[in-house]
Amino acid sequence: MPLPTDERLIALSDQILQQFDTIFGLNPGFRPAHAKGIMLTGTFTPSAEAATLTRAPHIVCDSTPVTVRFSDSTGIPLVPDNDPNANPRGFAIRFNLGEHVHTDIVSHSTDGFPTRTGQEFLELLTALATSDPKNLAGTPLEAFLGSHPKALAFVQAPKPAPSSFARESYFGVTAMKFTNKDGVSRFGRYRIVPEAGNEHLDDAATAAKGPDYLMTEIVERVGKGPVKFKIMVQIANDGDVVDDATIHWPEDRKVLELGTLTLTAPVADTAREQKQIIFDPIPRVDGIEPSDDPLLELRAAIYLISGRRRRSAPAS
Repeated sequence: MPLPTDERLIALSDQILQQFDTIFGLNPGFRPAHAKGIMLTGTFTPSAEAATLTRAPHIVCDSTPVTVRFSDSTGIPLVPDNDPNANPRGFAIRFNLGEHVHTDIVSHSTDGFPTRTGQEFLELLTALATSDPKNLAGTPLEAFLGSHPKALAFVQAPKPAPSSFARESYFGVTAMKFTNKDGVSRFGRYRIVPEAGNEHLDDAATAAKGPDYLMTEIVERVGKGPVKFKIMVQIANDGDVVDDATIHWPEDRKVLELGTLTLTAPVADTAREQKQIIFDPIPRVDGIEPSDDPLLELRAAIYLISGRRRRSAPAS
């Protein structure tokens, strides 16, 4: 995962990381966003129809080992799982294709993203850092949301707490370009759907939960049996916008099943592994390419820069 050479991209990445540090404080050894998490292992098994979409190596293999990370929002390592700010939840998946060879999916539990570009995202974070979200009147955040309707829609979208990480659906933020063995390419976005079905809690039930209820529950659940998800891809039609994460495609678009994710055990030393692993939102694998969405290169740069910073932090 190389660091980009575009100086403007690196500078923008650094500015965004500085705003995360301002909002959440400095927490060496942890991610600037989605700091609190837990990792599990398992396997991915492709569906029979997956090869019609992509020739990617984890699609043509019978199965591929995976490492995943569930997480809460915010850059606060001890954020309570039942804090409303802990939504949306994150779900990152690494397909381990060989020694030091992998491809990843990075997703979260709200469909879409508040801004189209990294510069807009910086403006949103800067407004958030200088505003009181509980008293918006006259604040920079109110002004930003008032002039960016897609960001306002994202902020206002319902984000109920799940009863379990295994009872939540997750969405890829950006579109990818999938190419099959015949060279046919189509754009699509990931949707990750729990086999157990979605189950969300109301505010009272959430408040009654403990601060680590999700982290504890997923370990207990996987100890009783495999936790399964279907990895789906919503396929864009010709003419659909594929380079803007704020735009939703109509629900009548075809959804193809890529395969089944089966999680079987927690990672033994999850704290150490979370500090080391750097997920990559760019696929970097034959058969799945990034779209021209401007968020992709920026997110990859932020993940790498913050990951190197995290790895260099002294052991706690």
